[in-house]
Amino acid sequence: MKYLRNQDVLHELLISFVIGIVCMVITYPFVGGYAFLFLFLMLVLVGIHYYFSIKRYEQIAQLSLSLDKVLHGSAIRIDEQYEGELSILSDEISKMVIKLNEQTELLQKDKVRLTNAIADIFHQMRTPLTSINLSLTVLNDDHLSNDKALYYRRDIKKQLEKLQWLIETLLKMSKIDAKTAIFHRQELPTKDILTKAIEPFAIPMELKDQKCVLNCTNEKMFVDEQWTMEAFSNLIKNAMEHTPDGGMIQLNVSENPLYTEVIVQDNGEGILEEDIPYMFERFYKGKNAKPESVGIGLAFARMIITAQNGTISVKNHPDGGACFTVRFYKQII
Repeated sequence: MKYLRNQDVLHELLISFVIGIVCMVITYPFVGGYAFLFLFLMLVLVGIHYYFSIKRYEQIAQLSLSLDKVLHGSAIRIDEQYEGELSILSDEISKMVIKLNEQTELLQKDKVRLTNAIADIFHQMRTPLTSINLSLTVLNDDHLSNDKALYYRRDIKKQLEKLQWLIETLLKMSKIDAKTAIFHRQELPTKDILTKAIEPFAIPMELKDQKCVLNCTNEKMFVDEQWTMEAFSNLIKNAMEHTPDGGMIQLNVSENPLYTEVIVQDNGEGILEEDIPYMFERFYKGKNAKPESVGIGLAFARMIITAQNGTISVKNHPDGGACFTVRFYKQII
């Protein structure tokens, strides 16, 4: 009886009843008692119509209830079987619900990832800040020698530079994540980019008696110069840190019709096999990582490379050391 409160159903019943009475009155003088039979058949048809109308409204009510559950955060699937237009509507709603559930899961994962990232950032910043705080405490000692004071000032400067690099790198990574970083890609000589990427490490390598050999001729890459220099700088820095004194770093470049390939190879201790699958994850530090390692350099390099239609992989060289392979694919016209 609750559906009699539905204005559409009530109007249909009243109109059908009135039409039946009018038809009976009009036909009674011509057919006599058969007019009542006509009225009976009309009422049967109205009853059948009412039955299917109620069934349809019940299905709509069920869909409405399911949508209400979705709006209140329930992850449900609409599996009821319907017919006709309701079947199409049900399918479309099911697709929408599945899409909403997927987006909810992605948002939850993003939330967890953001929480973990904030915790990692805090952890990475806490170490240099603690070191700076301790150095400042020691510098307050009036009896501190000049040599010791100079040592702690240099340590503060070193930690501040580390903090600055960390913050700047995280900001750049967030730009790439948000797809707001601008890449001015053009065809450039690979040798020029790699030479500029090596330059900042010339003095540190000289102090460690390391050699950096660039095997490159006229190969070209379709990339953004500044971003790509930064990516290779991180790879070279990583190679330098894991190459022993007197060791060698090689950058071997080759080109074919599909891509330009750069292999950054060192002769250090290599990478543990268990660490290889995670080398490009943000804040991941392998078992052989240096104590001062932050764990974002390789992740940052990978983000820059993949954002420019490139790929990067890593493996251990048979002769020892790590081997990073970078490929930048040609522009598709």
